[in-house]
Amino acid sequence: MFWFLLSRRWVLFFIFVVALGTACWRLGIWQFDRLAETKAENAVIERNLAAPPLPATQVMSVNHPLKSQMYRHVSATGTYDMADETLVRYRTRDGRPGVEVLTPLKTMQGSTVLIDRGWMATSNDPKAHVDPPDPASGQVTVSGWAVPDDEGDREDLTPINGETRLVSSRGFTGVIDGPLVHGYIAALNETPAPAKALAGPEPPDLSNGPHFFYGLQWWFFAGLAVGGFVYFAYQESQERRRRA
Repeated sequence: MFWFLLSRRWVLFFIFVVALGTACWRLGIWQFDRLAETKAENAVIERNLAAPPLPATQVMSVNHPLKSQMYRHVSATGTYDMADETLVRYRTRDGRPGVEVLTPLKTMQGSTVLIDRGWMATSNDPKAHVDPPDPASGQVTVSGWAVPDDEGDREDLTPINGETRLVSSRGFTGVIDGPLVHGYIAALNETPAPAKALAGPEPPDLSNGPHFFYGLQWWFFAGLAVGGFVYFAYQESQERRRRA
């Protein structure tokens, strides 16, 4: 009854369905792996947020990227380098356009760490001039979250005319003289406080993302491919039986 499945057309169809189903199944597994990674990373962040604060020198390094200590509460003391202050464009909040103000801090230990001093609203015109408020002059102690570098293309990480799209110490390696710490500090408090404060950082996103539903979706597609093959094979057999 099903000898027609051995024909060239149906064998090719079967190979296609197996390849499609396998690909969808593996994509589903990949999404569930991503879900497990996200949960593990969120657990690290939650643990670090609840941990006591430490000096930035014990958490952040000039030699190694920030990983297991991300979002640890840290503090650093030094002097702001206003010459290399950079605006991080396209940072919206509650639907309002704005920028993050990124200012290097030359620490007392001789290294430099990037400080995200906060967010400020801007106009809808990305070419409009933005004049962020200055921090306190002289020696400043900054406390905040140690945040890993953003990932992206080099052109989005490197400051151009005092602006960038992403925050990453990798983009400042040719801008800052001397050792530069990996990652950056999202400032929660500055002592002495600036005359005009910027909006503080938003808390990290601790949701699991869409990976679970994406995984189910890919597995549904795999089942749909197999079910479709069975359905069409059954229809073909019924048609052949009626002809006989």
